[in-house]
Amino acid sequence: MNGLSVIDALDTRRSVRAFRPDPVSQATIGRMLRHAARSPSASNTQPWRVHACAGDALRALSDELVRAHDAGGAGHSEEFPYYPAEWFDPYLARRRQVGKDLYGLLGIPKGDAQGMQRQYARNYAFFDAPAGLFFTIDRRLTSGHAAWMDLGAFVHGVMLAARHCGLDTCAQQAFARYHRIIRRHLPIAEHEILVCGMSLGYADDAHPANRLATRREPVDSFASFSGFPAGGQTAGADTPPR
Repeated sequence: MNGLSVIDALDTRRSVRAFRPDPVSQATIGRMLRHAARSPSASNTQPWRVHACAGDALRALSDELVRAHDAGGAGHSEEFPYYPAEWFDPYLARRRQVGKDLYGLLGIPKGDAQGMQRQYARNYAFFDAPAGLFFTIDRRLTSGHAAWMDLGAFVHGVMLAARHCGLDTCAQQAFARYHRIIRRHLPIAEHEILVCGMSLGYADDAHPANRLATRREPVDSFASFSGFPAGGQTAGADTPPR
């Protein structure tokens, strides 16, 4: 454990899309999950479940996922709507910007559908990470929104705990489409909804994908302050973007 502070973990967390092969131990992942389990949940329901894999189990799963993706993914779909039916600004502009920045770093020009598909397939290779995590919630809890919010807090806790351990992550909703394949490889019960996965390991900082620095809006653009003394200032963009 490298003792990274919470603020440093927040500032250095990023979506890593290329990993070194150095293994991550079960004990390390267990410590991460133990700390992340302190994340808040409605009435302390702790609705999350985690399925971790590495080694032969990860490779066998990855091989089948890549084959399904390369075949077009026919017959596979996620169990819940993740994105809105229609995008609009400023959210659409932000999505387009991060795609443009990433593909630019990777040398994939606009309109190169095959290049984009090849890069998307890297999700199912776990970006060469040595470990993968899958997050589920009980489908009987999904008529409300609490379990979804609680899982989001927990997943973020896992990512911060990973930074404390000197590790990096990439949270990936792309896995949800292939929940039936993943169930064949991991002990995910039928009453669990697979929400997302995560690649976990040590970043390959020589890879161009990991030079991506996503932009963040200044606090004053998304927060309002009422009842504070006049002349107060909010934090500016004084930390590195990720």
